Amino acid sequence: MLRTIVRQTTRTISRTRKLTINTGSCVTLPILTKRPMLAVGQPTHRHRQYQYRCISNTRPVSGEVVQFTLSDIGEGIREVNVKEWYIKVGDVVKQFDSICEVQSDKASVTITSRYDGVITKMYHEVDDIALVGNPLVDIELEEGASVSPTSGTQEDHHDIEVASGDEHSVQTMETIGRQSESHKVLATPAVRRLAMEHNINLNQLIGFGSGREGRVLKEDVLNYINKTLPPETPTPMSIQPALEKKVDIAVEQDRVEPIRGIRKAMVKSMTEVLKVPHFGYCDEIDVTSLVDLRSKVKEVVQQKGIKFSFMPVFIKAASVALLQYPILNSSVDSTCQNITYKQSHNIGFAMDTTQGLVVPNIKNVQTLSVFQVAAELNRLMMQGVEGKLSHEDLTGGTFSLSNIGSIGGTYAKPVLMPREVAIGALGKIQILPRFDSNDRVVKAHVMNISWAADHRIIDGATMCRFSNLWKMYIENPASLVLDLK
Repeated sequence: MLRTIVRQTTRTISRTRKLTINTGSCVTLPILTKRPMLAVGQPTHRHRQYQYRCISNTRPVSGEVVQFTLSDIGEGIREVNVKEWYIKVGDVVKQFDSICEVQSDKASVTITSRYDGVITKMYHEVDDIALVGNPLVDIELEEGASVSPTSGTQEDHHDIEVASGDEHSVQTMETIGRQSESHKVLATPAVRRLAMEHNINLNQLIGFGSGREGRVLKEDVLNYINKTLPPETPTPMSIQPALEKKVDIAVEQDRVEPIRGIRKAMVKSMTEVLKVPHFGYCDEIDVTSLVDLRSKVKEVVQQKGIKFSFMPVFIKAASVALLQYPILNSSVDSTCQNITYKQSHNIGFAMDTTQGLVVPNIKNVQTLSVFQVAAELNRLMMQGVEGKLSHEDLTGGTFSLSNIGSIGGTYAKPVLMPREVAIGALGKIQILPRFDSNDRVVKAHVMNISWAADHRIIDGATMCRFSNLWKMYIENPASLVLDLK
């Protein structure tokens, strides 16, 4: 007789394992379960089945040390100077506590902590240079203090069968939870403080940040607060103002280009000359007579192919005045021990070109007539526009004038040229009411002049007397003829 023997065998195998969890680690352990095996007419076989579970930790354990790095503080700043420390090794800090003050070339910024813990290491001393992205201090976190959450492994739901004693009972347990992918919340300390004061978890605003790269701004937190507050009952006396809709405006990216050519030379020369103490002096000049003279000779000069402006007269008048005040046509050595009086009046004039500021000079003005000065001025201006000024045209100057008034402006603060001791800036000519010798109001052409001189060797009285003489030549062009050689 065929006998069918059905035997059910249950056996539970358990083991003990030691588990160590580090911050952000994921450890997989086997969980042993028992399942009944049914055999028909055959010996019973024992079957061991393993189920695996991934255990993740998103919070650091007490005692973990993290590096607190210098974040990007904007405006293209790549390095800062550590100005002052507010903490030392061993100090306990909380979130938003001041760590240090750093100084860039644009502003002073206070750096605050993002963690709760104890300072264990400082990477810089006062006056050291700290680079953006490099660590400032090490902080040993307090128990329960959190770092930016790390992404964990998503778990599947498993059913676990459990037997106890001889009784067969099946219990179904669902895994504790599903760990979703998390992201670092980008926000400033001020925004974090605002969120903390209103008991708002910034993780709830992930994906809603309106700042660059999803950064959560103050407006985002305030909007979230307004949306979560219960609506107020409108009354006739209070009307809820409508929130302005933020409009995204496309802004082009900044463009960076190296300093080359004339601008590079300008950087070098201006940096050098600004070490010299400057003395300034300004005055007003009535150029009405010069305007009348130019209107009379303009057509005659143009017939010779020369464009005649006021500048040749200004340059020639300066040369004649320099004959009586030669110290303004001198130079001083690097140690300021000797003065060299220049016999040649190589008077420069500032030109605005597409490549930058250039100052060519007219050589030996003391030997030239006003017409010859005008001809040389025309040549240099044409060469400057075409970018063909020679090295000789740009070097050897002894005195300079800048006609800033051709663009606009009345007064200026000119900067000396290297190896020169005086410069003048000419303002624009304006038609203004003035009193004549009979106390009658008349129309006058008025120009302002701004002088600058090397105050190490040029005193104010000398500059004033030179300006008065030059002013007389300009206001009375006929007097200039008397002193011509």
